[in-house]
Parts: sequence; C-alpha cells; structure tokens
Amino acid sequence: MLWVWIAVVVVALVILLSAAVPLLGRLGHLRRAIGKLRVRQEAAMRLQGKVEALRQRAEILQETLAARANHS
Repeated sequence: MLWVWIAVVVVALVILLSAAVPLLGRLGHLRRAIGKLRVRQEAAMRLQGKVEALRQRAEILQETLAARANHS
C-alpha cells in the first residue's frame, strides 16, 4: 500500500514540475521587459521635464508677442 502513496507523490511532483518549468522560463522574459520599461519610464520623465520647460518658454513668448501687439 505504501508504494501507491509513493506513486501518487511522484506523479504529483512530475505534474507540478511540468507546470513550473514553462513559468520559470517566462520569468526571464518578464525581467527583461521590466528593465526595458524602466529605461522607457526614465526617458519619459526626462522628456516630461523638457516639455514643461518648453511650455513655459512658449507661454512667455506668447505673452511677449501679445504685449508687442498691444503696443503697436
């Protein structure tokens, strides 16, 4: 009767391993994807700062042009 329990445990382990191996393979892909997303996020944050500075310059330029138009 003990051999039945051993067989059940072995079959369960085989099933568990056969399900776990593909998942572990995907973890490497996910780690690489996370790294790429972090790089893109950092680039987006840098661009966001530049966009804000450009927006402020555009506002100043628009105000300057409006003031010149009022004085003419």
